[in-house]
Amino acid sequence: MKNKLLTPLIILFMGLFIQTGTAQEQLLDQYIRVGLDSNLVLQEKGLSLKKALNGLEVARSMYLPNVQFDLTYSHADGGRSIDLPIGDMLNPVYTTLNQLTGSQAFPQIANESITFLPKNYYDAKIRTSVPLINTDIKHNRVIREQIVKMSQQEIETYQRELVKDIKIAYFNYLSALDGQAIYKNALKLAGEGKRVNEKLLEAGKGLPAYVIRANAEMAQHEAKLAEAEQLVRNAQLYFNALLNREPEAAIQVFTQPISKLHAAALQADVNIEGREELKTLTNQIQIQETLVDMNKQVFVPKLNAFLDLGSQAEGLKVSSKSQYYMVGAQLSIPIFAGNRNRLKIQESQIAVAEAQNKLQQAKRQLELKAQMAQNELMSTHKNYESTRVQLEAAATYQRLIQRGFNEGVNSYLETIDSRTQYTNAQLAHNIAANKLLTAMAKFERENASYPLTK
Repeated sequence: MKNKLLTPLIILFMGLFIQTGTAQEQLLDQYIRVGLDSNLVLQEKGLSLKKALNGLEVARSMYLPNVQFDLTYSHADGGRSIDLPIGDMLNPVYTTLNQLTGSQAFPQIANESITFLPKNYYDAKIRTSVPLINTDIKHNRVIREQIVKMSQQEIETYQRELVKDIKIAYFNYLSALDGQAIYKNALKLAGEGKRVNEKLLEAGKGLPAYVIRANAEMAQHEAKLAEAEQLVRNAQLYFNALLNREPEAAIQVFTQPISKLHAAALQADVNIEGREELKTLTNQIQIQETLVDMNKQVFVPKLNAFLDLGSQAEGLKVSSKSQYYMVGAQLSIPIFAGNRNRLKIQESQIAVAEAQNKLQQAKRQLELKAQMAQNELMSTHKNYESTRVQLEAAATYQRLIQRGFNEGVNSYLETIDSRTQYTNAQLAHNIAANKLLTAMAKFERENASYPLTK
């Protein structure tokens, strides 16, 4: 009889208390892994993480040289100019030379007017620049690293909630199966009682009222069974929805009896150090502290070096004379910015204090929730043990009353009462087991103890 009392939910509960590696744990872990891999929200958050990682790579690349090609073309006419009286200066000399030589070897030259704006001009160059001193690059890289960690922690936070929901949904499905099995068994016992009463009535030893009562009892259990079957279907739909599977996908249930138990889950202490929420708040503090350091180093000089290799000339000509190189450095030192830098430092320091305050508040709230979850676990465990004792007593009582009825010692009403007590004890034990498993999942969530990576 005791072996028959081990319903799938109770068996799973027992399996969760034995050493790791049991079939029950492995099956549930497989379902959890399916849920984590196929969840659409997690896939979206994964894209956010990739974006943060890409931003970190961009921040790291700022240390590397930047090489770019620049081409400038312009054509202008008019504007400012400078007059060169070359003709006025040389033409008298050329005239005298022509008279002395008796020739026209020295022609007359016109005055020139040279404009500042070039005509048909181009400047093509390859510029290589590299930062030599720039503290902002270092601080930006540190901030990007913290943002990546926060994105990872956001994913892990959602994963832990999903693990808890999957576990509770699985336990609810097993509980619904247990309820269905309990009402089927109750219906079977009621049918057996009806059969016995009909035989007694045919032999002239029974009462018609007992047969009528048996029919009513069966109708009642049939209605309850229909409700239980509906709960099973709803639990199946919700569980498959969490796993992003087909609504009617079958859910496996292991029913091997377990013998070796231990109470590791009940003996676990409250420990919220692994909560991703606290890690995220710590990263926010580090980001604000980095901003404080960056604002304090605003007066640190920024030095960049560059090298230009190019060609420039008019008329789109390229020759050895048009080619050039230029090496240089740029130094920037801020002197005065209207006290904005000092105000930014104060603003960042206030942000650090706010983040630290949020961290302390979060610690207190999470510790309170974890302590309440532990208290709920202890309470549901005591209730579970109580219902287990009541179930064993009700099973023994029902068996004895049924034997007494078969021997003519007990009345039919006593058998109905014993069956009702037995069914109610089974339901109470099923509900207590489900509450205990749910409390375990909640306490595990509050302690962030489930290993997300295996």
